[in-house]
Amino acid sequence: MQTKLVILDRDGTINQDSDDYVKSADEWIPMPGALEAIARLNHAGWHVAVASNQSGLGRGLFDVAALNAMHTKMHKLLAAVGGRIDAVFYCPHSPEETCNCRKPLPGLFEQIGERYGTDLSGVHTVGDTLRDLQAGASAGCTTHLVLTGKGERLKGKTLPAEFPIGTQVHADLSAFADWLLAQPEPASKAHKTGVKTV
Repeated sequence: MQTKLVILDRDGTINQDSDDYVKSADEWIPMPGALEAIARLNHAGWHVAVASNQSGLGRGLFDVAALNAMHTKMHKLLAAVGGRIDAVFYCPHSPEETCNCRKPLPGLFEQIGERYGTDLSGVHTVGDTLRDLQAGASAGCTTHLVLTGKGERLKGKTLPAEFPIGTQVHADLSAFADWLLAQPEPASKAHKTGVKTV
């Protein structure tokens, strides 16, 4: 049975974004309701992974120790509300470096698929920018835009044509979680009244 997996962008989706980059744990501030949304997904059996461009590393704006401190804070705050992120996959390269992992290229998503040993076709991915969703779509994911972070610019507007076909729009990560948790379970799930499998 396929892993119940959701792939999230970080800056602008889980935490507040900054045009000057989020460079320290002090600057890492969760979006209202985002951590609780992840916890609700976890409690419903969903695994959550993060795919994030972190070109501030390649640009020399912060180091890996600072990035680790941000993620330590994220994991602690998540644990406090009963949630968890299984793994954080990030691209450390600047735009000038040639890599396959910087979104909109799908390298981070391919790494996540390998980690979970799963085909990403139909896996839900959530982000606040076009490149987040282009990367996910290239890996076969179902795409969701949140109107937080850079996505705020699209509030009240029609989604531009360059967004992947079928992209769904949600006010924020909490609204996405509400939507996902309201979806029917896949037909392959055993009925609660059915024969117990060992």
